[in-house]
Amino acid sequence: MSPRKKEEAKTFEENMIRLEEIVSQLERGDAKLADSLALFEEGTRLASLCAVMLDEAEQKVVKLQKGPDGEPVELPFGEDEG
Repeated sequence: MSPRKKEEAKTFEENMIRLEEIVSQLERGDAKLADSLALFEEGTRLASLCAVMLDEAEQKVVKLQKGPDGEPVELPFGEDEG
């Protein structure tokens, strides 16, 4: 299984924890250059993946209702349909 597939199989929270670990390691500055680059690449992938996961979650939360013209209208989560 490729590293990307492993990342995708993890939850948003697991990916965020790993991203925080990477940031901490990079902030310490004690890793070798090659290791720092690998960590940076992994962190970049995780940040992108987490952004996609958040976008997907937001799309699930938004309710769609038909407006007066028949087109969908986005309503904030928790607003009751009239």
